Amino acid sequence: MAARKIGLITYQKPHRKTEEVLQRLLGCDYELTICTLPYISRPHREVFFAHRPNQSVAAAPRDIAKKHGIEYHEYERDIDICTDSEIYLVLGANILSKECVDRLRIINCHPGVIPASRGLDSFKWALYTMKPLGVTLHYLDADVDSGEIISVIPTDVYQSDSLESLSRRHYQNEIDALARFEEYSVKPINIFSAISPDRARMRMPLSQEQELPEAFAEYKRKYAI
Repeated sequence: MAARKIGLITYQKPHRKTEEVLQRLLGCDYELTICTLPYISRPHREVFFAHRPNQSVAAAPRDIAKKHGIEYHEYERDIDICTDSEIYLVLGANILSKECVDRLRIINCHPGVIPASRGLDSFKWALYTMKPLGVTLHYLDADVDSGEIISVIPTDVYQSDSLESLSRRHYQNEIDALARFEEYSVKPINIFSAISPDRARMRMPLSQEQELPEAFAEYKRKYAI
């Protein structure tokens, strides 16, 4: 049986999440293609707590592709991405155009429980608003963090957790979900299927971030194992 053709959409610059997922996929029977797009930087903003590791500390996708003999392409526009792959995984990208989403079957992993945690800073907003913590594998459509849900994988919370330990585990849950997308597609899980939807959030203001330690203590009382 021929290997499944999987496209990986990511940035043209070094990107930690891309490297970590790629290292996991190298051990699978896939025919991989790396499709890269320009990275558009965001203005620097002060944060109280960095809940994700520094994404720039990584190898460049081009170098990983060369090392492992993976097909590699650079595109200026997402609508030019080749349609040769059966499924595409988003490992790093700005918002993809409707034209791109309509052309390709794309899986994303959102670091929140959709539809309750949508938008930016989902980890922080989940703690602040006392929502359950998990990551959502879903097919992309033109709306923000919507589309058909494949699986929602909960992130374990422990009484001994700090903000740092929980954010690390949550990030690794995201990496694991993307690497195991096929398993979660065949045997989907979602213990939060009845959860109420909420609006998509913007970045959390610094004033609210500074309230996270107090909110986290209450969060652990509600959700910790």
